[in-house]
Amino acid sequence: MSKNDTLQAFGQLLKIMDELRAQCPWDKKQTLESLRHLTIEETYELADAILENDLNEIKNELGDLLLHIVFYAKIGQEKGSFNIKDVLEGINEKLIRRHPHIYGDIKVKDDEEVKENWEKIKLQEGKRKKVLEGVPKSLPALVKAYRIQDKARGVGFDWEKPHQVWDKVQEELNELKHEVETNAPKEKIEQEFGDLLFALINYSRFIDVNPESALERTNKKFIRRFEYLEAKTNEANKDMHKMSLDEMDVFWNEAKKLEGKE
Repeated sequence: MSKNDTLQAFGQLLKIMDELRAQCPWDKKQTLESLRHLTIEETYELADAILENDLNEIKNELGDLLLHIVFYAKIGQEKGSFNIKDVLEGINEKLIRRHPHIYGDIKVKDDEEVKENWEKIKLQEGKRKKVLEGVPKSLPALVKAYRIQDKARGVGFDWEKPHQVWDKVQEELNELKHEVETNAPKEKIEQEFGDLLFALINYSRFIDVNPESALERTNKKFIRRFEYLEAKTNEANKDMHKMSLDEMDVFWNEAKKLEGKE
């Protein structure tokens, strides 16, 4: 792959976008707002392909996302606000500015220090006056919790050792257990449940596990095993609604063994 070939392919995409915006009824109709939910959908499709380690599908989904970026830039150009050149120059300048250990004389010892410097530089730029201001409000709660904690760590507000966080998980679990066993109001139980989830997400960072990816892998595993259970139930001409849990567990455990899980 040569740089010229890449530039030529990107130039063709820009040309196609111009033609679609001028000639296609659907493309002519789109706005920044109408594309928003489609972009979110494409992002989740890319995330699914990554979890499945489907490299061909990752390639395809990246193309879809790149199209959206070009589409937004085209609309921005029509509004006289920005164009694709502005977008590219903006990210180039940001990357250079926020990597002074590469493009300046700053020394760093590891990737954690790079992240800390990144957050400090963002605050120095003056665009955000609060550390957590950059966390999108519309993020799913689990992802948002992870980003909140990560940003707080970027300015030094964090636990020092993993065992401290695990102790906090145990503390929150006991508090939730107490509220449930004493028939506390639903609001109090929900609060303690949220605290437990927040603590678990905190612990995930210390063991280098992305909680969203971990949960989604478990979702996929459950779906895979449940669909096996359904298929075997149908093969046996049984009605799942009339089966006992012990009967269903037979097929469930078969699914686990097929995956190499005892």
